Amino acid sequence: MLPVYTLALACAPPAVGIASLDGPSSVEVRVHGPVSTAWLLVALCAVTGAYCLLRMRSAVEEQRRAAGGEALMGFGMAAMAVPAAVFTPPRWAWPVYAAVFGAAAVRALWTARGAPHHLHHLVGSAAMVYMAAAMAASPPAAHHVHGGTGVPVLTGALLLYFTGYVLLSGARLVPAAPGGAAGPARWGDRPELARACRLSMGIGMVAMLLTM
Repeated sequence: MLPVYTLALACAPPAVGIASLDGPSSVEVRVHGPVSTAWLLVALCAVTGAYCLLRMRSAVEEQRRAAGGEALMGFGMAAMAVPAAVFTPPRWAWPVYAAVFGAAAVRALWTARGAPHHLHHLVGSAAMVYMAAAMAASPPAAHHVHGGTGVPVLTGALLLYFTGYVLLSGARLVPAAPGGAAGPARWGDRPELARACRLSMGIGMVAMLLTM
């Protein structure tokens, strides 16, 4: 897990206001990290989303219920992290992002009535809506520099939440006790892999919020 933890540190801006003194650079990306780090974030989120699709075939109902929203989150974060030098979405794409994840937030809120742990999905979807709205409201030039987007108070609150979630999830991600006579679980049914995916997406969210 060390490379995953390194990702959050690598995405942090070098200094407040320094990038605003220079013109747009080809080595900066829409989520404001170096290109190599952005591709690492893309790969992490895409692989996480792909595994969540596999979990949708799980024999465990709770796994299937959560997997769809988490797959959407993983692929959405991967698309948002693609370097702007490779692809810059049109302005109308950000309201579409906000609408899609707004619908996901409503679904998570509905599901959380009987399963409070789905509130984390609500917060994650709301964070995606917030980032998409910030990108839609910012001038095009702001997509290529560090900082300058979002509301600092909201960004800070989301950073605190996801940092705490990452630390707590990392502490809970310990090897499971031997399962006794039961056979090995299918790849889509292994809860420790599901927790690792949520941990990875939490770290990716911290990395993206740090650069707003």
